[in-house]
Amino acid sequence: MHLYEVRPRRDKSGVDLISDVLPFGRLWYTKPDDAIGYATFYSRSHAAVIRVYDAAGNVVETHEHKGRVQGAVATARRKKPPRPGGRVAASHPPK
Repeated sequence: MHLYEVRPRRDKSGVDLISDVLPFGRLWYTKPDDAIGYATFYSRSHAAVIRVYDAAGNVVETHEHKGRVQGAVATARRKKPPRPGGRVAASHPPK
């Protein structure tokens, strides 16, 4: 399960999306809805909990997202049949 936190920035210029599954640690957003949308979209195949905090550190919203199980689609690669009229080995002229 992925856990995301949306916390207001100390400089009051938006919010940070924080999670251990993010490749760069934290992401900055101007609105909490954008951060929630990113977390929901990128955890679509995993279960996730997104908690939104206020400036005092209290949880004001919680979003739970059930992951969608995606089965792997196996595609068999077939060999192509030889083309008719393809290259034919050159024969030697009769002597």
